[in-house]
Parts: sequence; C-alpha cells; structure tokens
Amino acid sequence: MSLSLRRGAAVPAPAPGAARPAPGRRRGHPAGYVFLIPWFAGLAVFTLGPMIFSLYLSFTNYSLLAAPQWVGLANYRRMFTSDPRYIHSLEVTLQYVAVSVPLKLVVALGVALLLNRERRGAGLYRSLFYIPSLLGTSVAVALVWRAIFGEGGTLDSMLGAIGVHTSTIWTEDPSWALWTLVLLVVWQFGAPMVIFLAGLKQVPAHLYDAAAVDGAGWWRRFWSITVPMLSPVIFFNLVLELVGAFQAFTPAYIVSGGSGGPADATLFYTLYMYMMGFQNFEFGYASAMAWVLLVIVGVMAALLFRFSRTWVFYADSGDRR
Repeated sequence: MSLSLRRGAAVPAPAPGAARPAPGRRRGHPAGYVFLIPWFAGLAVFTLGPMIFSLYLSFTNYSLLAAPQWVGLANYRRMFTSDPRYIHSLEVTLQYVAVSVPLKLVVALGVALLLNRERRGAGLYRSLFYIPSLLGTSVAVALVWRAIFGEGGTLDSMLGAIGVHTSTIWTEDPSWALWTLVLLVVWQFGAPMVIFLAGLKQVPAHLYDAAAVDGAGWWRRFWSITVPMLSPVIFFNLVLELVGAFQAFTPAYIVSGGSGGPADATLFYTLYMYMMGFQNFEFGYASAMAWVLLVIVGVMAALLFRFSRTWVFYADSGDRR
C-alpha cells in the first residue's frame, strides 16, 4: 500500500476502488442525538411551548375562568392608548434602568480597580464585596432594605446620631422610593466586579510601564489603557445588567408591598405585568405586556451591539468591531 504525505505526516493512501464518503456528508452519531433528547424535550416543554402559548394568549382575552376569546390586537392597542398606568410603569422602569445600570457598573469597576492590587488580605476583601451578589434580590434582602429605609429605620437612626433629624419615610415617599431600590441594586455590584477583576488581570503590565515612562498620570493611563483594553468586558457587563434591570421585580414587590407605591413610584414593568396577570387575572393582557418587553429588550440589546463597534476594542484583532 502506498503512502501519501499530508502536512508532513505519512498516512496510508486509500486502496484503489475503495468507497469514499460523499463530499459534505457527515457520518451520523445516533448515540449523540439520543443523549440530546432530554435537552430537546426540556426546550420544547419548558421554553418554546410556553412562549408560543403566551404569544397566542396575547391576542386573546383570558382569565382562567373561561376559554380564551380571540381579540386580535386589542391588548396591544389598550397598552398604548387607554392604559396610562402601563405607560407610567414603562417610564419608571426606563428611569430605573438608565440610572441603576451605569451607576452599578461604575461602582463595580471602581472597587475592582482597588482590589486589583496585590496586597495582604485581598482575597478576603474580594469575598466580602461579593457576598451581596450571592444574596441577590431575595425576599429577605428586600425586607431588610425596607427596615433600613422605613419609618424609624436604621438610616433615620444614623442621621439622628449626627444631628440630622428627618421625618421622611424613604420607602413611602414618592420622591425617594425609587432611589432606595436603585441603591439596593447598586449595593449588589459583586458579580460585575468579579468580571472586571478578571478583565484587569488580562491587561499587559508593560503598557502601564511604558505610559509611566512617558510621564502619563494615573488618570491618563486609566482612559488610554485600562478603558480601551477593558472595553469588551465593559460591554459584556453592560448587556447583562441591562437585561437584568428590565426584569427587576422582587425589590419593588417587597418594598412597596406588592402595590408599586407610593403613588406608583416603584411600579416596575414586571410588577405591573404580575399585577395584571395574577391579581386581575387578565392573562391575555399580561402576555401582551411580556412580548412587548421582549421586543424592547431585544431592540436595546441590538442597538448596544450595533454601536459597540465605535467603542469596543479587541486587542487581538487590532481594530474596533
């Protein structure tokens, strides 16, 4: 049997007349598809099935007490023409996203820069700062937050200790209630902080050394080296936090007692959707709200990806994507 050389390695040449696989045809692996059956079943039953059913319900009037009645686009027209509370929930959510997401990323990046220095006990500090993210926006955390900012809570006690006396009930004041929830989500900056730390470890140290030799200060090094080299990580965190902020529910539900108050100041989109579905039993309307939210988040994520080409720098490609 003759030998043919390919990339420097000797391999047996196929015997004359031997059958060869058809071009572009892959050998089947039935066992692999068998192992994928549970995943496909879960996808169909728990993801695609409910999504398709909710899309159908969004065009119906359904209250669990009777069969769905087809109403076409009536639910969607109602949202934007005859439901001012829906418009208000959208405004509150957009305001919450616009403030909480950038602020959380700034705090996470600032703490990551401080913890990036190698010093004694650095691992302990990183763990302590990450603990709030482990707790998440759970019911217990939201209850504690309500106790801190409620009437006679911890914040009032601290202000009174330094001579500042106020009768403001932060969680029941329409001017302050939303900002207490912003502060809650910013406090849970641990997850993006860890990702920022991983990104900072990948920045070549020789870039800082060269900039220091040229006389660049820390601010100049930050904007000219850290931010460009960290831009893919910033973009990644931005997308994750944006999607998560639009889905915020538990803090507003617990702090406001499930009403979105005071004066609908904390009426998040998801909270209003929950109220319409599980309190008013208007599941068709709630399904329409869910699909509108999906479109809003999808459009904003697409815009982020589109404009990321102007500021996200990938060092391995040498250009901006």
